[in-house]
Amino acid sequence: MSKKRKRISRRRLAGQRVLAHVPTHRLETGEYKPVTAARRYIAEGGLVPPALLNVRRNEHTTDRFFWGEKGLFSAQYAEENHFLFPSLRTIVDSIGEDKLFEGLELGADDWEEMEEYEYAFV
Repeated sequence: MSKKRKRISRRRLAGQRVLAHVPTHRLETGEYKPVTAARRYIAEGGLVPPALLNVRRNEHTTDRFFWGEKGLFSAQYAEENHFLFPSLRTIVDSIGEDKLFEGLELGADDWEEMEEYEYAFV
């Protein structure tokens, strides 16, 4: 019997489209845990937000992080809550919401939730 696929939320798909315009950095963990490796890479490289970090743990596992002005977050959290990050909002504004979210059909509930967090852009 085939397994049902989990539906990805429209909000997360919108976040993936926004994060596609953010520079991505790839690195190996080495002897450190993935978060520690990411933090060291940011500190040593003087990385400026926003940025995505793909940290390779081993041949099978890669952890994804988002470096924003508010700190280091999992990339999945940033996808689902992209409207909370001012630097991602500037990307949306520069490209245009209509063009970026074309074909997604975000529901009214999604936009209402985003408007609740509007204070994050101040």
